Amino acid sequence: MIAALVVGVPSVATAADNPVYGCETEQAAVGADGDYSPPLPCELHVLVKQPICDNDVPKLRYEVEAIGSPNTTVTLTWINPSGADYVQAGLPLSGTVLWPGAVEQNGVGVDWPGWRQLADGTWVEGDEWDWVRPSVQVNFAVNPEATITVAYPPSSPQCLTSPPGTSVLVDEPEPPVLSATGSNALPIALVGGGLVAAGAIAVAATRRNRRHTEV
Repeated sequence: MIAALVVGVPSVATAADNPVYGCETEQAAVGADGDYSPPLPCELHVLVKQPICDNDVPKLRYEVEAIGSPNTTVTLTWINPSGADYVQAGLPLSGTVLWPGAVEQNGVGVDWPGWRQLADGTWVEGDEWDWVRPSVQVNFAVNPEATITVAYPPSSPQCLTSPPGTSVLVDEPEPPVLSATGSNALPIALVGGGLVAAGAIAVAATRRNRRHTEV
């Protein structure tokens, strides 16, 4: 099992999915000579929003760039559309976090959001983390802040993001399709051989008839 499976490429958020809000502190100032200084730039850019699977554990790899802010930590708020949000505070400006609802033991995934295990060991869909799949909005707050949508990483044969055996990991490959010549070579050969044999029999019968006629 590979250490980490990247299921997406590093994403640079655009203006459409990376709204920028103003800093909470007023950065405009009046100098000693009375000159007015305009507010400094205050922006937050989400440079990376990369869902990954790491030893059967769904995670989010991220990187943000804060412009005009002295803050060196970011707070991630996973937005629940129908309940309490999930907050991961005091994080570095770049790093990797566990997907909400995922549980790992000794570095390996043992529970996944949107699934619950019955007493008999059977996994069924439905738990308090249903809302983080298949996609979820995440707010990155440094002061300023930005909200983007991230997709839950899918399972693969190398790394699971759902319980084992609960879903088809990959489509089964179609059996190879032979060409008409390749797939029908044996029947054609058999038919051809039969025709040759029939022809030989017919020729032999004709020769016998001619001999009887000459006699």
